[in-house]
Amino acid sequence: DIVTIANNHTLDRGEKAVMNALDHWDSINIPYVGAYRSAEDRNEIRTLDKNEITFSFLAYTYGTNGIPVPKEKPYLVNLIDKEQIKKDIEEAREKSDVIVVSLHFGIEYERMPNDEQKDLVQFVADEGAHLIIGHHPHVLQPVDYVKSKKGHEAFVIYSLGNFLAAQEAQHDHYRRTGGIVQVDVEKSQTGDESTIRILSPSFLPTYIHFQNWKNYRVLPMYQITDKELSNAKKHYNEAKEHMSQFVPDLQFIEQ
Repeated sequence: DIVTIANNHTLDRGEKAVMNALDHWDSINIPYVGAYRSAEDRNEIRTLDKNEITFSFLAYTYGTNGIPVPKEKPYLVNLIDKEQIKKDIEEAREKSDVIVVSLHFGIEYERMPNDEQKDLVQFVADEGAHLIIGHHPHVLQPVDYVKSKKGHEAFVIYSLGNFLAAQEAQHDHYRRTGGIVQVDVEKSQTGDESTIRILSPSFLPTYIHFQNWKNYRVLPMYQITDKELSNAKKHYNEAKEHMSQFVPDLQFIEQ
């Protein structure tokens, strides 16, 4: 339904590649966030409606691999900037019930969130975000609930890991592991006040199976055998324990 393209590679091939990407998403009618054609495009908050609930989407990255964002074209990619995030969330609050924020952040191959990630997630939650989706470390980092100063609980997955990637087999299986996160969103109304709750979080760990850089398959991790990964059941159980360490009632999708 929507794609985020704010990441450290957004500017790797320059402005033309960004525009080509946006042309592609437009051609298949998928809204994009995190990189834009113009200041006007960037200032248009993306929203989607589902079951009488309006969702807004924002996306930011920690950097662009040392490639400077053109000063005259800051809209080409959203960088993590607290003042801008605060402003964007304020606008999103006026247009939507639920605010979803994607953050490209963290340290590559670190399996736990660091203090900088936790601080930023707390800030984003305090400003009003309900769902916070992290990516960049290339390995899974756990899910959690964060209590905001506004009183609501935001749900965060610190890193979605690798869903489809070509990282060498000799690295460890963690870099072949990713997942799909699912939540229920409940909106209740009392007079003019509405309350949003993020409920029933569940997760489907996935595993990338390939040989000799060919024949890539993304498999539900509960289905893999020792043929795809030695000690598959052990690694699957470890992935479940890892992802649920902050949210013990996290459910795992196995059908």
